[in-house]
Parts: sequence; structure tokens; C-alpha cells
Amino acid sequence: MRAEFKTSNLALNKTLKNILKFLVFLSIGLGILIWIFRRQDKMYQADCVLKGIPEESCSLWAKLQADFLSVDIFWIGMVLLAFMVSNLARAHRWQMLMKGIGMKVSYGNSFWTIMIGYMANLSIPRIGEVLRGALLAKYEKQPVEKVLGTIVVDRAVDVISLLFALFLAFVLQFNVIFGFLKENFEDSRLSGDLIWQLGIVAAIGFGVLWLLRKKIMSSAIYGKISTFLMGFWEGIKSIRNVENMPLFIFYSVVIWMSYYSMTWMCFASFGPTEHLGGLAALMTFVFGGLGIVFPSPGGMGTYHAMVMAALALYGVAGNDAFSFANILYFSVQLFCNITFGLLALLMLPLLNRTKS
Repeated sequence: MRAEFKTSNLALNKTLKNILKFLVFLSIGLGILIWIFRRQDKMYQADCVLKGIPEESCSLWAKLQADFLSVDIFWIGMVLLAFMVSNLARAHRWQMLMKGIGMKVSYGNSFWTIMIGYMANLSIPRIGEVLRGALLAKYEKQPVEKVLGTIVVDRAVDVISLLFALFLAFVLQFNVIFGFLKENFEDSRLSGDLIWQLGIVAAIGFGVLWLLRKKIMSSAIYGKISTFLMGFWEGIKSIRNVENMPLFIFYSVVIWMSYYSMTWMCFASFGPTEHLGGLAALMTFVFGGLGIVFPSPGGMGTYHAMVMAALALYGVAGNDAFSFANILYFSVQLFCNITFGLLALLMLPLLNRTKS
């Protein structure tokens, strides 16, 4: 009786902990999104005053709704198609990783568990990776730790791909970034005095870290980071088990080219961004990718902030950039992930109904 009570208490505590996590991360995402909206609304109101537009005719919310209705549906459809292509390729790549360590799993289960994982990430960041691994292990009757190990590898490859895209974007668009910083911050925040001050602060910070290095290295946080990095490296090394490396690389390229093309095609769907080209799409895609990495549900708020920062480099007005970020975010992160995630909840039991 006592053991049952203890077990039920543990389950309840775990549930409460997950609910608390969800509320915390949701608050972070909504908080950032609301802050961005209010900030842009003030700027929009100020712009209306300069243009002599009456206050009652100047609403950022109304503009956002009008911008959503103005998009070219054809290009949004192409964005959604590219999203599906990326997921189909990801399912194939994941199958290759599992086959490399002796696990043969069905393509349907691989694909649909990925879709459920994306939907779950909208609640608690990264919980979707654990969920898709657990579901696949359940339906394919495979060891869950081995399945989760392949997801670590899968995400490690994604990190490397994002870093490469980031490097490529900064190399190809260095002049744009430098010109923007010089034009906007040369007289104030990037003054010589500030650079010296930042240098002194950085030197003091490194000095403190050096003096406290033994205490830091013995801390639990350092241990967790070290364990994560070691697992990350082991995961990268396990790619050697993949049978067809050229095909694995091909699927990786398809995944990331699909992500990139989604941004470019969304440019074409929206008037204020339709003039932007491939390099601007690359920079916006990379910034948006970094926004998704931050701990908020599905990148809510952080994604918007990063996309707006990228579009500012190309002279897109903040209000238009805010609309663009919402168009891409809501069409992919919310519409696609929720729709196909719910569909996956129906498809997985149907695909596995004959299994004992």
C-alpha cells in the first residue's frame, strides 16, 4: 500500500513538474512575443503620426491581419510542400542511423513519430525528441535508449549543419552586416570608449573564471555540460556505422535546402519582402534557426526577434518584418506541426494495429 502511494506521488510530482515547465516556457515565449508586439505598436503609432494618419485608423493588429490576408497562397503552399519534403528526408535519414546500429524500423513509424515530436515541442522545448524516441521504441519494440541515441546523432548533424549555414551566411553577407552596424551604431554603442570598456569587462570575466576554474569544474552544472558534450561527440563518431554515407549526406542537404527554400519562398509570398533574394533568405533563415534553438515553445517570440533582426539588415521596416515572421511562424510552426501532429496520433495506431 505504501509502495503504491509512493509510486502515485512520484507520478503526480512528475506531472506537476512537466506542467510547471510548460507554463514557464510558454510564459517566456509569450512574454517575448508581447514585448515585441508592444514595441512595434509604439513605432507604428509614431510612424502614423509622422504621416498624418488618424490614431483610430492606425492599428498594428489590423495591419497584421491585413498582411496575412495579402499573402500569395501559391507560395505559402510551396512553403508547406518544402516543409513536408524536409520531414520525409529526415525520416529516411533517421532510418539510416537506426539501421547502422542493427535496428530495422518501418518508414511510416519513423515519419509519423517525427511529426508528433514537432507538435510536442510546441509545449516544452526538446520534449518532442524524447517523445518521438519513446513512441518509436514502443511501436517497433526496440530499446528506447538505442533509439534516443540515434536522435542525439540526428540532432548533432543538425547542429553542425546550422553552424555551417551560419558561417556561410556571415562570409557571404559580411559587407551587409558590417555596413548596417557602421551606419546604425558607429556614433554611439560602437564608439572607441565602449569597445575598451567591453574589453576590460571581458578580461575581468575571464580572470574570475580562471580563478574559480576548480570550483566550476567540480560543480554539477559543469558535469552535465561535460556529459552532454561527450555524448554529442560519441554521437558524431557513431555516424561511421551508416552504410551509405553519400545518401546520408544527400538527405541532410535536402533537409536544410528545404528549410532555406521555405524562407525564400515566403519572401515571394509577401509584398514587402518579395524583392529580397537568396542571400537575404540565407541570413534570415539562419537567424530564424537560432531563434528556434532558444528555450521557448517552438521558438515563440525568440524566432520573431531573430527574423526581425535579420530583415533589418536589408531595410525591411520593423512592422513588415514582424508580419513576415508571424506569417512564416504560424504557417509552419503552428499550422503544419499541429495539423500533422494530430494526424500522426491517428495514423500511428492504424499503421500498427496488426502488431501484437
